Amino acid sequence: MGSPEAAAGPARLPDMALWALMVAATLLAYLPALHGAALWDDNMHITRADLRPLTGLWRIWFELGATQQYYPLLHSAFWVEHRLWGDSVAGYHALNVVLHGTSAFLVAIILRRLSVAGWWLAGFIFALHPVCVEAVAWISEQKSTLSGVFYLAAALVYLDFDRTRRWPRYWLAFGLFALALMSKTVTATLAAALLLVLWWQRGSLSIRRDALPMVPWLAAGTAAGLFTAWVERTPGLIGAQGPQYAMTVGQRLLLAGRAPWFYAGKALLPVNLMFTYPRWKLDTSDAVQYCFPALLLVVAGGLIWWARRNRGPLAAFLFFVGTLFPALGFLNVYPFRYSYVADHFQYIALLGVIVPAAAGLTIAIRKMAQGHPAFRAVPFMVMALLGVGTSLQSANYRDYETLFRATLERNPDSAFAHSNLGVILMSSGRESEAATQFAEAVRLSPDDPDYHVNLGLALAQVPNRIPDAIREYQAALRLAPHLAAAHLNLGLAYTSMPGRLHDAIEEYQQAIAEYRTKAQGEPDLWEAHFNLGLAYGQIPGKESDAVGEYRKALALKPDSALAHFHLGNALHKLNRIEEAIAEYQVSAGIDPEVPEVHYELAYALAQVPGKVPDAILECRKMLALKPGDGPGQQLLSALLAMRDR
Repeated sequence: MGSPEAAAGPARLPDMALWALMVAATLLAYLPALHGAALWDDNMHITRADLRPLTGLWRIWFELGATQQYYPLLHSAFWVEHRLWGDSVAGYHALNVVLHGTSAFLVAIILRRLSVAGWWLAGFIFALHPVCVEAVAWISEQKSTLSGVFYLAAALVYLDFDRTRRWPRYWLAFGLFALALMSKTVTATLAAALLLVLWWQRGSLSIRRDALPMVPWLAAGTAAGLFTAWVERTPGLIGAQGPQYAMTVGQRLLLAGRAPWFYAGKALLPVNLMFTYPRWKLDTSDAVQYCFPALLLVVAGGLIWWARRNRGPLAAFLFFVGTLFPALGFLNVYPFRYSYVADHFQYIALLGVIVPAAAGLTIAIRKMAQGHPAFRAVPFMVMALLGVGTSLQSANYRDYETLFRATLERNPDSAFAHSNLGVILMSSGRESEAATQFAEAVRLSPDDPDYHVNLGLALAQVPNRIPDAIREYQAALRLAPHLAAAHLNLGLAYTSMPGRLHDAIEEYQQAIAEYRTKAQGEPDLWEAHFNLGLAYGQIPGKESDAVGEYRKALALKPDSALAHFHLGNALHKLNRIEEAIAEYQVSAGIDPEVPEVHYELAYALAQVPGKVPDAILECRKMLALKPGDGPGQQLLSALLAMRDR
């Protein structure tokens, strides 16, 4: 790929100064995203409340399903980060950027160790390349930036071992590799990448010197990769199976032949980048689609022939395609549900394009600069252009709505993007707009039950659209009879309609049954119990059943002020006054700003001898929150009269 470089500029800086400069350049490029909000899936990565105690670390490491993916080091890092800055997303974004800048520095140091021309330029291009924005600006992809640091550090240390044969360096490198695997298992390809680098350097591999030391690495990487593939496919964990993943062998080969061209194109010309790309139709009867794998084989054959003169291009090609292997379609990964390609899939593989491009550009500039010194500015112009592109792209990651509106501008037929835009519109009270987005998602993907449920949720909030919402929930259940969310929301819709309370109870009971068959920790099970309690509470003689359901809900969500309040109401109806008072007090302690809680607490306290002063205090709290309330004023007058007797 080249020879040692003696270029001016960053190449002459001390290592720590070079690292600081790369991190500073990365921070500058990512400024628009540093204060960005949490995005899609981030709530599943930022440590949940139930995992925040010290016992949560044990669960992260030893309870499969406690976290979305079994990447224990990644989620331990998130656990520590939450201790440091809580839910403030700025801390997560800043760390992602620093990790990425550190990876860029490690790239440069590795290439310098390998005597690759343009080593510092390659590092800066990696730091500033817009394709990396998805991995860096999205908190969920800390798995890429964290594992990238360990991957590259392991490679650097192993190359030192290869030179010195000092075995402590070997075990340090292997330890770093293990940390990379525990952050993201696509790093399993490192062993093959190192063997490829050694072959490129020496022209051949020794079984004893090169292959045997890699056996533990290959074994660990294979085991981790197979385990992750199993987790991805397992229902109740990630569940990357079903119609969206049903591809024939021929379709998988078409995907594997097409994806590298897509990624190489984005690496060389990083324009029209998007969070979700159109999902290709893989048609084995379309002769044109075979051109991609055929051309890939032709290029591979040409590079093999050329390797007799220069092994560098073949090594770069094999690194690029080999590092992409986990995302080429031979294994199911969850994002295939929406698109077969994603920018973050090529976070490390990108180096297979960047390194030869930087080396080739550096060598060409050296020759041209001999007669025209102005050409020495070209690398800095490239870095500036990439930095501007990254800044513009990272601005799309400011918040949820901006991201999905930007995605729809470039991929208007993405049902996934329409649905997620609908979610954020719903959360901001724009139900009619949300319904429009959900309806578009249903139109584009009518066989996805989740989109029907989302549309039903939006319609249920629009006046006079409850019957339409019910039809959407029923459509979802025709597609997925065991979809708990559809049963739960259908129950809510029936509750709002006269004469359908018993139908609502049946749906809540079905939702509970379906939730219980899922993986433990299902967050909506408590809501099903709570709503079933509300339904029982409306039927005379069912107060005890309501109490039971509220207690089940509180066992799952003990900090629900609303559940404590309604449990208090049910106990009050059963004349269990002391228990009702205890529940009202807990509810008021969790959320003291609800006037109805203070009113019911005052009313209950008034029925206990000697508690009238406490009742007056609660009533006054209620009126402070809701001045001029008629029932509150009447209750206060009655309480004052009772006190003055």
